[in-house]
Amino acid sequence: MTEQKQARRFYVSGRVQGVGYRFFAQRVAERLALSGYVKNLSDGRVEVFAVGSEAQMLALRADLKRGPRHALVEGLDEIDAGLDADVLAASLQGFFIEQD
Repeated sequence: MTEQKQARRFYVSGRVQGVGYRFFAQRVAERLALSGYVKNLSDGRVEVFAVGSEAQMLALRADLKRGPRHALVEGLDEIDAGLDADVLAASLQGFFIEQD
């Protein structure tokens, strides 16, 4: 039996821009076989949108809290993004970095 997919948005705050956080998040997501994207936000946070199972999301959350070596994660907010046809279609595209 396969676990049901879900979509989540993570908002990471702290010293997370200019320290390789997006590349770190992409590597983690690809290792976990998640789909979605990561991008810098204008307010200094990083947004990670991911589609996968509950177990994959728990593993992703743990890694996002840790971050890469030069990052300092001060906050991690998580919201349910819902699954609709557009989200499911995007989830077939892999995991990528959205450029600023």
